[in-house]
Amino acid sequence: MIERYHRSLFLLTLTLLLSATWLIYAPGLHGGFLFDDYANLPSLGAAGPVDNWPAFWRYITSGIADPTGRPLALLSFLLDAHDWPADPLPFKRSNLILHLLNGALLSLLLRRLGRSFAVLNGPLRKNQLALRIDLAAVLAAGLWLMHPLLVSTTLYIVQREAMLSSTFILLGLLAWLRGRAALHAGRTPGGLLWIILGLGGCTLLGLLSKANGILLPALAIVIDCTVLRTARIASDQQRSIRCTYLSTMALMAWLPATLVAGYLLEQGWSGLTHGISLLRPWTLGQRLLTEPRVLMDYLHLLWLPQPFTPGLFNDQIKASTSLWSPASTLPSLLAVLIFIIGACLGRRRYPVLALAVLFYFVGQSLESTTVPLELYFEHRNYLPAMLMFWPLALWLCGVSPSQSTFSGGIAATKAIPQNLPVLERLPTGVAPSKEPITVWRVAKPFVAIALLTGLGVMTYSLTLLWGNTKDQIQLWALLNPDSPRAQAIAAGVDMSAGHPYNAVGRLKPALAKAPNQVQLAMNLFDAECQLGRVDKSVLAQFDSALRTTHDPGTLLVNWFAGEMDQVHKNVCPQLTFSTIDRLLGAAAVNPNLNSVYGRRQDIFYLRGRLALLQNDANTALIDFNSALDQDAQVSTALQQAALLGEMGFPRVALAHLDHYESVRKHVVNSSFGMARLHDWVLQRQQYWPRELAHLRDTLNKDASHQASAINEPCKPSEKNCAE
Repeated sequence: MIERYHRSLFLLTLTLLLSATWLIYAPGLHGGFLFDDYANLPSLGAAGPVDNWPAFWRYITSGIADPTGRPLALLSFLLDAHDWPADPLPFKRSNLILHLLNGALLSLLLRRLGRSFAVLNGPLRKNQLALRIDLAAVLAAGLWLMHPLLVSTTLYIVQREAMLSSTFILLGLLAWLRGRAALHAGRTPGGLLWIILGLGGCTLLGLLSKANGILLPALAIVIDCTVLRTARIASDQQRSIRCTYLSTMALMAWLPATLVAGYLLEQGWSGLTHGISLLRPWTLGQRLLTEPRVLMDYLHLLWLPQPFTPGLFNDQIKASTSLWSPASTLPSLLAVLIFIIGACLGRRRYPVLALAVLFYFVGQSLESTTVPLELYFEHRNYLPAMLMFWPLALWLCGVSPSQSTFSGGIAATKAIPQNLPVLERLPTGVAPSKEPITVWRVAKPFVAIALLTGLGVMTYSLTLLWGNTKDQIQLWALLNPDSPRAQAIAAGVDMSAGHPYNAVGRLKPALAKAPNQVQLAMNLFDAECQLGRVDKSVLAQFDSALRTTHDPGTLLVNWFAGEMDQVHKNVCPQLTFSTIDRLLGAAAVNPNLNSVYGRRQDIFYLRGRLALLQNDANTALIDFNSALDQDAQVSTALQQAALLGEMGFPRVALAHLDHYESVRKHVVNSSFGMARLHDWVLQRQQYWPRELAHLRDTLNKDASHQASAINEPCKPSEKNCAE
């Protein structure tokens, strides 16, 4: 009866918490797509709507992030749209539902963990303690759910990948705990099945959502070695159970965790000895020195939250070049080491605190160590921070988390009743606080409510901002004055609103600070062009930026292609084919671009496109063929041939396809992973042969039409006559 009351109260408080979180986040649902959304979501309509099985398989295997391609995250986007462009509201709504689900799963996990090592010495104390542990689980989940630092994960559509991976990690931990309890209670087959499903199946599902899912076994080890640390062995039967459990953990947890650690070490060795991608303006050694500073900043934002954070723009973070530059490098490194070593040494006396600390740093291990990702992103705290506030919640609910002995183990001590299930035979470790009734003890519930209210108010203010994309970008530019991305994006908003003067005023000082940031130079050119004239000094800065920039990714093709299409509109005197050709020449001699896979091909493509727009089909064919020679991808051949045909040169397009047939064996093979599977799917569907045949048929018909019209009078300026 009492247990049913506790369960009902737990569910009621959890429901109220989830409802409040929904209301707090509701204003942010009306925001738009942002940045990486445009790089990931258009695959929904890249080859038409996903409305049949062949299209489904092409879409689900099209992911390029991680070796796995994150197919489960892609699958989840189909719940919101089957084509592109799409309405952002369903995507954001699904993200919020997933966030609430994670909050509910987190509260269940903390409730189970709390009860696994609770003291059961007397009905009254047992009931009091169980209720307090339940309330602490809801409170800790609430502090996490309503934290403003997580808004940039929840309302940033593409970060569903991080959220979905966390969902499977939580499900995996719950399944593992259930299997652990069943195994220790003597139900060996069922226990082993749950452990395998939890640590094996959910790890795989998490990995197919985002690479962080591979951390599930390591996180289970952290829990096992802190709050569920085993006690003394009391019987042969318990020794047998413990042996089975440890063998299972060795296979399902320690082995994959060791492989992940080995991978991170290999990445570190490779990066330090052979270098990393030129896409990064820092070395791996500098990254390893910088990440402790980043982690300390994350912790600062978690424990001293702010209503407005840097958000998605963090390219202004300066890499550490030594232990003393900047000065915070060494103190941050020492602080991280103290946290980790202290948690390891204090896990017996302070198991809950040790769990919160170690869970956080293990959760950060994949994205904040040797893998050369960008230095800083707020969404990297989504999973690691899940247990961060549990010690505080236990203390506020009157449960002391700092006893000398914690155990969720197999054995029992002489002070523990032997008629309890194995996992419930727990030594005195967690108990209701025995502090006298004082003002502070009475104030604890009000402190808990104040914390939730404060976080809720800050998060609500932030979600209001996320619901207004224009104001959001302008504020981010204000909060990140040294971020080239923030200033470039804000300048784009200024120009879209018809305020190029504001854009110029924003971009000129930013480009002076970061002269090799080509995104600033591109937007400054556009802003001055919108004003009617581009100054010579701006052209010189643009030229210099193109010669020295690091790899700008797809921005290079997108900007130049867009500018070429604007030339005929006479936007400004400086926007000419001649100017574009000069700028492309500057990019072509940039060693950073020449050494990056795909960029030389992009430059050849752009030069061919430029020649084609000037009706020079022969030069265009030479450049397009050179682009194919870099990497004979059939998609590139089709794109370039289609462009030639569209511009009125079908016979030249057929010649380009003939060139593709001669070099198709020189294609750069897809790397191991989802890209290889995607190629297999396309091959099984005969997708490219059908596309090639269709395009050839169309081009042959166009060429025949031109041939039949050759005897008709035409003007020398017409493309058909010129060809």
